[in-house]
Amino acid sequence: MNKITTYFKDVQNELVNKTSWPSWSELTNSAIVVMIASVIIAGIIFAMDYSFDNILDWVYKRLY
Repeated sequence: MNKITTYFKDVQNELVNKTSWPSWSELTNSAIVVMIASVIIAGIIFAMDYSFDNILDWVYKRLY
């Protein structure tokens, strides 16, 4: 039981004293960057999927 108590005290000390937490503005900016990057990547994947679908439709119509 003593080991468990020591473990949780060490965890609390690590999280409170040794971890550097971002400020609210840094967190907001990072979240915005992630959202914009996700939208851009989703757009690129959509464009690739749409292009390949049209190209394959054109090829299959020419072959059959």
